[in-house]
Parts: sequence; structure tokens; C-alpha cells
Amino acid sequence: MHAAATTDGPLNCDADTIAVGVFDGERIDLAGGAAQALLERGEARATFKHLAVAHADRARIIVAGLGARSQFDAEQARIVAAAVYERASELGAETLCWALPDGAGDEIAAALAQGTILRAYRFDRYRRSAEEPPRRPGLLLISAPRDLELIVRDAGVIAAAQNRARDLANLPPNELTPTALGAYAQELAKRMPAIHVDVRDGDWIREQGMGAFACVGQGSPEDQRLIELHYDGGAGGQPLALVGKGVTFDSGGLTLKPPASIYVEKFDMSGGAAVIEAIGALAELRVPVSVLGLVGATENVIDGASMRPGDIVRALDGTTIEVNNPDAEGRMVLADCIAYAKRLGCSPIVDIATLTGAKLSALGTVYAGLFGNDEQLVADVLAACGRAGELAWRLPLHPAYARQTEGRYADLTNRPEPRQGLASAAAELLHHFAGDTPWVHLDIAGMAHEMRTEYLVAKGGTGFGVRLLVELAGSYAARA
Repeated sequence: MHAAATTDGPLNCDADTIAVGVFDGERIDLAGGAAQALLERGEARATFKHLAVAHADRARIIVAGLGARSQFDAEQARIVAAAVYERASELGAETLCWALPDGAGDEIAAALAQGTILRAYRFDRYRRSAEEPPRRPGLLLISAPRDLELIVRDAGVIAAAQNRARDLANLPPNELTPTALGAYAQELAKRMPAIHVDVRDGDWIREQGMGAFACVGQGSPEDQRLIELHYDGGAGGQPLALVGKGVTFDSGGLTLKPPASIYVEKFDMSGGAAVIEAIGALAELRVPVSVLGLVGATENVIDGASMRPGDIVRALDGTTIEVNNPDAEGRMVLADCIAYAKRLGCSPIVDIATLTGAKLSALGTVYAGLFGNDEQLVADVLAACGRAGELAWRLPLHPAYARQTEGRYADLTNRPEPRQGLASAAAELLHHFAGDTPWVHLDIAGMAHEMRTEYLVAKGGTGFGVRLLVELAGSYAARA
């Protein structure tokens, strides 16, 4: 779906379907009173998400309840936009035009575009169907008295990037191997001259001394990849590092995952997908910021060479780690990626990963878990989450959690004891490698494919993290 803005009135923009919102206690001044008549008869109501249909001239009108004006925000705009899109699809609409509510800011226009595009997402490339596909709107227009073309365009770019991250997550693991993910990043760079991509293979990873990362993939015939995406928006200075976990399939290794849920482990690369597509969006938007994306791409599967409980490996910075749980592999990948980002002089560093079941138990699918060692960076990330509508809740770091990661025979263990506070303990292991460099860890377990909102209804990947990472990088550009 394509989104654009127009300063033409809704009835003058050649749309076959027009959406107009109504707030509690307010009137609708559109279509010669047809929409207001619906409201007065009680067919239309201001109740949030209530929809009614009227007709005027050549167009149909969808009257959408927006609730109380004081409570209407960007997230509610995304939700109501998704509801309107679905109703417009049922009506066979081809072009949908939203009349931006009077007094609404730019963020509402952007949210209407994003909610519509995200709701329009489909992943059906592997389905064969003899039936004619249903007709759905292909063009969204946002009508407003002021020029919103850049606002709507940018919103569309970000939503399209999120949908591409969903595509990556939904691909089967026999197709989206670490090699294929690296090739995808290289193709992205061909389309975006501001992005330079280096894809390092398993031999390079081992030669560098990334023993923590290397051990995760040693049981797989699929070679590992360290994917480096350099985006230079002309800002100069130290680059912001975005680090993503890219485990394209996680069997749990020799601590095999339960059969009832193992099939969803293709989503374990969702953090990496978010990093790749966020950088693609930043380049398309030409945001003046310098960003390094790092994605550690590997499989965690089983054969005679697989890492064993009790193995000890040496990470890039020299730290030794007891691999006492082969299913705690994500922190091993991220440990070396974070150490590498530090070596390249990046600051701050933000990592994003489907890391722990403990986070899912603590926060469910409403909030990502956020951990950080720098108050300003934590505040920046939380503010970006709020603007993006991708929520995170700060969870604690503490020396007691760090002590849980101390190894018996090595510096650290990837299987903390005791078993309480495991999300924080996993974060403390990553904190060890970040050290004093400003760093935030986003644990998106449960957000990558289980989270559902009214505009993320399609089964599978959600693309969580793309919007917030773009917002974060944009906030750094705005300060320059």
C-alpha cells in the first residue's frame, strides 16, 4: 500500500472511500450533512472504534468514533486507522482518504498512515489459492489544509520497513539462513548508496577471537555471518551502534527446546531484522546521523560438533565463559558483537534481542524489557519507545544479578544460579561486555511474534523495534 498527503478536500481527491473521525460531543462537517445525519440517528457514534457508513456523491463515507479528544493520541490513531482499513476492504475500496481531524498534529497524520499500512500487511508467498484475492485499498491519502507530504511519506517509509522486517521473520529457516540474511543486507546496500555492508564469514569470526559467537554455530552446516551495516548520514562523530541477535533457527542445542514450541524458533532473528530494516529506513529518510548496525547471524542446532554443557570459550575481549546451557546462546552472540562495537569506537550501543523467557514471564507481550547503564540513554530510548508506540519497561541491573553470572571454572557462566531474576542476570552478562560505554539492552521476547495489536493482526512476525530504533536515531540527529 502507498500513502500520500493532499491539501484537496476529501470529496475532491478522487477517493472512492472517505474516513472521517468524530470526537465526543463534536459535530461532523462533511458531505453536506450526510455523516452528521448518521450521528444524529445514532448509527454513527463517537465511541472509540465505532464505525458507520454513509454515502455522498461518488464516495462512501466511513464515520469512525475517536472517543474523547483529550485521550486521542498516536497509538489510538493507529488502532482506529486499522479498523477503518478493514471496513474499507470489506466494502471493496480501492482508494481510501482520511480527513485529518481538526486540530490534530503531525503525529496523528503519521499514525493514521502507519496503522493503515501495518494493518494491510499480508504474508502469503508460499500459499497457492484458486480463489480471486480480495480487493483491498492500494492507496491511502491523508487530507489536511496544510502540506503533510513529508510527514506522511516518512511514516510510510518506516511502516514499510517494519513490514519488511516481518517478511524476514516469517521466512522459513531453510530459506533464511545466516548466509541468506547477509545477502539480503548486501542487496539493501545496493539500493541505498548511503549504506555500506560488510559480511564476515565463520573463518573471519574465529580468526578475530569471537569464541562466544563462534561456538553457537559450530553444530550447524550453515556458516555463520557477522553483518556490518554502516550508514553515514553526514553527522560525523562516534556512531550509534545498533546490535541485533540474528539466530535464524534456535533448536536449543543439546538442551533441546520442547516440541510444542520449537517451530516458532525461526523468529529468533527478529532483533537482527529490526536492525537491518531500521538502518534501511534511516537511509531512505536521509537522517543526518551516523549508525553502525551489527547482526550476529547463526543457527543453533545439533550435531556431533555442537557446543556441550560445560564447554569453556573465550570471547573477543578475552573473557572466558562456561557454556553450561546451550539454549542461552543469544547472550553469547551479543557478547562478542557488543565487544566488537566497542572496538570500532561506537557509543552509545543499543542491542535488541529475543533473549529470555524470564522477560516474557515478567512483562508479557505488552512491554519489552529495557536495561541500561546510562541514565540519559535510558531516557532517550524510553522517549523513543513512547513516540513510536513500541513500549518498553525498565528492569533493574544490580551487582547481585552480576554475581549470578560468575562462573565456577571460568570468568562467567551463561547459565546463572540461582534461577530467579534471569532476565536481569542475562542483561548483566551483556553489561560486562559493554562496560562503561553507554549501553541499553532491549529484551523483546514475546514481542517479536506473539504480540498483537489491532494493527498487527497477521500471524507471525511483528517487526517490533523498527519504529523505536528509527525514532531513537532520529532524536540524535535532531540534537546535532
